[in-house]
Amino acid sequence: MRGRPSLKTVAAAAGVSVSSVSNAYNRPGQLSDEVRERIMRIADEQGYSGPDTAARTLRGKRAGAIGVLVTEGLTYAFTDPYTIRMLAGLADVAEESQTAITVIPVASSHGRDADGAAVQASVQAVQQAVVDGIVIYCVDPDHPARDVLRRRDVPVVTNTDLGEPGHGTVIIDETAAAELAGRHLRELGHRQVVVLAETTSGAGAGPEVVPRDRVAAQLNVLELQRIAGFARGIGPDFRVNTVASGGNSEALGYAATNLALDLEPRPTAILAMSDVQAIGALRAIRDRGLVPGRDVSVTGFDDIPEAAAAGLTTVHQPIRERGQVLGRMLLDPEFTARRVVLPTELVVRTSTGPAPS
Repeated sequence: MRGRPSLKTVAAAAGVSVSSVSNAYNRPGQLSDEVRERIMRIADEQGYSGPDTAARTLRGKRAGAIGVLVTEGLTYAFTDPYTIRMLAGLADVAEESQTAITVIPVASSHGRDADGAAVQASVQAVQQAVVDGIVIYCVDPDHPARDVLRRRDVPVVTNTDLGEPGHGTVIIDETAAAELAGRHLRELGHRQVVVLAETTSGAGAGPEVVPRDRVAAQLNVLELQRIAGFARGIGPDFRVNTVASGGNSEALGYAATNLALDLEPRPTAILAMSDVQAIGALRAIRDRGLVPGRDVSVTGFDDIPEAAAAGLTTVHQPIRERGQVLGRMLLDPEFTARRVVLPTELVVRTSTGPAPS
């Protein structure tokens, strides 16, 4: 029977010392590229994910912290309105059990922003995080950090349902929620519609029209679910274009909307994947001398507090509650549900109106 992989088994197979294997993970600069690559290849073949700092430190004791994996970076985590509210809900539960929250940035493993060294550093950070559990928040489905979590003996919860065994999930029905917005625009008579999405290439890529045959390859799982809902709500007889903004920010939503407004024929409605993008869209429309809800309708997604002030029609989801349920799944032993689907609703405001004749 094959034994459990360890520093010793990897060292023996690679023909190096145990300290060299440790350095491959913790001090890669002390090894040649050839030696380090050989060690990592053999470790992968054996299913060894690296020295577990958490296991060495805890020795069976509670760490008193949970980790949150985010792809967009720390600045985004503490400035994005949705993420702030989700983390606040998580903090509500963490405070009850006197548990700390550690936010762990994870480098994107796809597109123009992908960096092999940064991804490897992310994997190492996840491996060494001293936590009692992990929340996966918007991390690529095939990111190697997920492989580390499969090997680590810590509970994992996520806000995306990818069918991963053992993971708790707190989700909304993305397709059904987006269908509400699509149906609303159909009932208002809109036929030329643009969907504002992000791209898997990450922030900074800039806006671009996504060819229909590239939508499935370029957008992430959540966006594809929402686009399917938008399309189902709008119906088959309506023309829908997709414009990718290059990231989720008001500035990128503004730039993507300017590109959308230059299309022929000009869209009568814009469906944004987030309220942040939609607020940027409203500003771009006004800067063209147009009136939102009269000349061009706009819908958002999330219903952050800023949406009400902007008069934005949007899909409401319980953001803070989502964070609370994720926290209870990790920290409350009496909370036994492993899959929770939260409700959504369409909130109609002044940013949508009948399609112009």
